[in-house]
Amino acid sequence: MSTIAQKKGFGAVLWDYLTTVDHKKIAHLYLIAGGLFFIMGGIEAVLIRIQLAVPNNDFVSAGAFNEIITMHGTTMIFLAAMPLLFAFMNAVMPLQIGARDVAFPFVNALGFWLFFFGGLFLNLSWFLGGAPDAGWTSYASLSLHSKGHGIDFYVLGLQIAGLGTLIGGINFLVTIINMRAPGMTYMRMPLFTWTTFVASAMILFAFPPLTVGLTLMMFDRLFGANFFDVTMGGNTIIWEHLFWVFGHPEVYILILPAFGIFSEIFSTFSRKRLFGYSSMVFATVLIGFLGFMVWAHHMFTTGLGPVANAIFAVATMAIGVPTGIKIFNWLFTMWGGSVKFTTPMYYAFAFIPSFVMGGVTGVMVATAAADYQYHDTYFVVAHFHYVIVGGVVLALLAGTHYWWPKMFGTMLNETLGKITFWLFFIGFHLTFFIQHFLGLWGMPRRVFTFLPGQGLDAGNLISSVGAAFMSAGVMILLINIVVTQVKNVKVGNDPWGDGRTLEWAIASPPPYYNFKQLPLVRGLDAYWLEKMEGKKGMTPAEPIGDIHMPNSSFIPFMITLGLFIAAFGAMYHVNDKPWAIPLLIFGLAVTFGSMLVRSFKDDHGYHIHKEELTQDEKGAKA
Repeated sequence: MSTIAQKKGFGAVLWDYLTTVDHKKIAHLYLIAGGLFFIMGGIEAVLIRIQLAVPNNDFVSAGAFNEIITMHGTTMIFLAAMPLLFAFMNAVMPLQIGARDVAFPFVNALGFWLFFFGGLFLNLSWFLGGAPDAGWTSYASLSLHSKGHGIDFYVLGLQIAGLGTLIGGINFLVTIINMRAPGMTYMRMPLFTWTTFVASAMILFAFPPLTVGLTLMMFDRLFGANFFDVTMGGNTIIWEHLFWVFGHPEVYILILPAFGIFSEIFSTFSRKRLFGYSSMVFATVLIGFLGFMVWAHHMFTTGLGPVANAIFAVATMAIGVPTGIKIFNWLFTMWGGSVKFTTPMYYAFAFIPSFVMGGVTGVMVATAAADYQYHDTYFVVAHFHYVIVGGVVLALLAGTHYWWPKMFGTMLNETLGKITFWLFFIGFHLTFFIQHFLGLWGMPRRVFTFLPGQGLDAGNLISSVGAAFMSAGVMILLINIVVTQVKNVKVGNDPWGDGRTLEWAIASPPPYYNFKQLPLVRGLDAYWLEKMEGKKGMTPAEPIGDIHMPNSSFIPFMITLGLFIAAFGAMYHVNDKPWAIPLLIFGLAVTFGSMLVRSFKDDHGYHIHKEELTQDEKGAKA
């Protein structure tokens, strides 16, 4: 059985990744694709800040600016943050619970390809008549009257990508419920696994409303329905409800795994057990529950009335309580610990004040009466980015440095990592701190330019300089990655020396079967407990035996390719293109034909015999 660590030609490696159902390789795919979309979203952000650096700028037109801000938000939320978190969930969570694979490897691969082709479809809009231009929330009052196919790309692309996220979440849920190693009770699971579990449960309930909203929008745009058209008896506010019933839980779907990443880092580099583990678990579950009860705080100015506004204001403030519990527990984890300031710990340390600032402004905008002043100003832009960049993006950068050796067997350069941190951290606060004041001084969000003499010149220039710092930080990170992989200096199973959870108990990168013998989990921080008893590895829960593994499959790629083709046919039929309907039929035939092949295929996987496992161990020692 070959692995990517062995020398193979480019064609063989490409085919390996196109057909893989191994959760670790799927993690690589999510990391690469999510990273590319992150860079694209970052370029769009830089274009926004160039346009707004000086008054009366004509760097881009008003129409192009609308497309750029729409694609920046859509790309960063749906195509960068979520997939990059899925990369860590795939790479780490099965190892943390002592599993040999995820519950549904085929579905796992299908989820990735749905995300990738959905994102590709959405970004092809740049080359096929124009990108969506109604904002990342795509409010119906704007999107129904948008010319061209930009919004159609948005609707169909997010439908495909969202389906991938939904089935991915289901897969993670079933994996955690059914595939934990012997002794791995729920209250022994690492915090990252817990946050993956709660975020996946939230995906299960949050994405269907988005799917419904996008389906109704698709019927309005492509088939002449009138669900949201007020001139034909529709209701445009219904879109806002459907979008935000998804959209606000989505913020917690992103931030909870980020909390999990930081919990692992704080514990590892403070060299002590996470303070208040049980309260952290319950706070995570409570955030997941309350996350579905706050969506209408995005709609305080739509006229819901004082009762509704008051209820959602109180719920929004209440969700700050479990978040505050987490903040104090992280501080107490460091208190009295032997703190080691590695690159991941830099990000974790910086995350606390950054995220708290985002939380404080969140309570401010949660006050319905005050929100009438803050709404649709740069104050809200600043608040949102302090939560997402100060929380999620810092966690993604921290997780990349922290788990890179486990995923790839090499260690990112610490010096370059710290340079990346300082550039990004300084740039982040330069960019967004001043935007609070720009909003209070009256600058609306989504405006493509402003006039001189309004008191906005210096603030916008500072913000744009900060964006340049963040860009430089990301470029240093890319250089770090390239240099590290070229040098290819291999590391051991626990390169940080302070690993506490099961992923650090096996080789870096892990073998394709993960655990030769399922580990026996005897408490929280299972690997740390074994190390404290002087053991080099985990106590096995079973004798060495044959291991069953799933076969690779090209079918997930083909199922998604068919949907990708069919989406073009569905979109262009409104232009009466003669090839549109045949293309739609062909795409659906490819999809359903591939599903039919899968249903009749006798695919029982293969066995790794215990003799081969023993030979692997001898080879590793040699």
